[in-house]
Amino acid sequence: MRHMKPFSLPSLLVVLAVAGHSAPAWTQPPAQATVRRLSVEDAVRLALEQNLGIAAERLGPQIQDESVTLARAAWAPNLTSALQNSSQNSPSTSFLSGGQSKVTDGRFTTQLGVTQLLPTGGNYAVSWNNTRSTSTNQFSNYNPLLSSNVAFTLTQPLLRNRSIDTYRQQLAVSRADRDAADMSLRATIASTTRQVTNAYWDLVYTRENLKTQQQSLDLARRSLADNEKRVQIGTMAPIDIVEARSEVARNDEAVIVADAAIRQAEDRLRALIFRPNTPDFWSLSLEPTDALPFAPTTVNVDAAVARALATRSDVQLAKNSLERTDIVLRYYHSQVLPELNAQVAYQSNGVGGTLLSPLTSLPLGGTTTRSVLAERGLGSVVGDIFSSKYPTWTVGLSLSYPIGTSTQDAAYARARLQRDQADVQLQNLQLQVGTQVRDAARQVVTNQKRVDSARAARDLAEQRLAAEEKKFAAGVQVNFFVFQAQRDLAQARTNELRAVADYTKSLVDYEAVQVTALAGTAAVTNAASTASAVTR
Repeated sequence: MRHMKPFSLPSLLVVLAVAGHSAPAWTQPPAQATVRRLSVEDAVRLALEQNLGIAAERLGPQIQDESVTLARAAWAPNLTSALQNSSQNSPSTSFLSGGQSKVTDGRFTTQLGVTQLLPTGGNYAVSWNNTRSTSTNQFSNYNPLLSSNVAFTLTQPLLRNRSIDTYRQQLAVSRADRDAADMSLRATIASTTRQVTNAYWDLVYTRENLKTQQQSLDLARRSLADNEKRVQIGTMAPIDIVEARSEVARNDEAVIVADAAIRQAEDRLRALIFRPNTPDFWSLSLEPTDALPFAPTTVNVDAAVARALATRSDVQLAKNSLERTDIVLRYYHSQVLPELNAQVAYQSNGVGGTLLSPLTSLPLGGTTTRSVLAERGLGSVVGDIFSSKYPTWTVGLSLSYPIGTSTQDAAYARARLQRDQADVQLQNLQLQVGTQVRDAARQVVTNQKRVDSARAARDLAEQRLAAEEKKFAAGVQVNFFVFQAQRDLAQARTNELRAVADYTKSLVDYEAVQVTALAGTAAVTNAASTASAVTR
């Protein structure tokens, strides 16, 4: 395994090592650092509680709940009321005007009503109107005049907008969006859980790899100490220990790089499981308590593919987009139908006030005295209304249909094509899902075999090093072959650790790929974009 060298440290380390200085202890966190021990289950739990991505995604269903409430508000009853007082003075231009030089009319009106859209696509309106009128017109039979009526109107579409209209479309789409928000939240939780688990095992690997590199450094230091003793007793030339010192310096560098990898792995994990306002966020040292597991397993590819196609979040989101497209398609299909509406109206009237005696002569140049015949108060007027003494009924049909191709026809044709496009995209996504699951299962099998092979290679590397050390001690081998065997053993140990880590992570990916997409959701985005385009 090759290590990337830092830009400025290698030459300095070589000088220090050749000069006999040992590398500083990088394996322990700073003394002031707080150590947090946690298992993989602890890491996942912390992520579910504190991960910012999950916290942001949890707001999605709440936002969509408000969208559903907003759509339902269209059917809320609307209370209307009005209060008006007016006075009008008109010039008297004829003796039939009923006044001397002018006629003064006063009117005080109140109105109270309720209007509401109905879930059937229709609407109704109920109103109660009251008016008190006064006039100086001598021909008025009532002065003051009380008039009141209750009116009811019901309009119901019979073709267009009967099964679905704009408001019901918006409600259905907002409900589908609410379901999509839940799916998106589950996908985020599954994806974050996978990232946290893999980041945890990466941290475990880097810490174990540091131990491996430290073992190699200790081995190189032991060889250097042995060679220095041989130089002291005269069995080895002083020039021969330069190679041993160079090997120590090389392993010093490997230890430093391995330690830096731990810090990087800690940063990746801490960003997933803690919020930035956590005390000691950057100085907190994470210490995993779980070791890299290796338990050979058997994968059932067919069952995994079937599970992914049934439950994976991106497939569910694509199907949800199809449902939204179907809703919009139903709406446009309704819009191409003729607009045929049935209307029913009913009104009940009542009249009252002060009834005056009839005129016995024309009011020429003066006023005529008229006696009061009856007084009908508001109670009598309301009684006329509810007894339906003066009813008015209206029943009718209205028909409207455009001639030629309308905008509704074009919109419906476009929606059908976009529905077909979304269906093909879903099929393509399902194909990609099957491929991804099979690839994840293949990675599990491959990495399991890699572990067996890497363990065998590490065991052989240990045996080879032992043999080379015996040959060197017997004087039939030189330093170079011993150091080469040490390097091979270090690489074999690193390869074994890497293989176990990759196997563990491949198991995590194999489980996650059956629940959510591992990399990107382009097909889902395309399906969602298509549904949004249809809505527009």
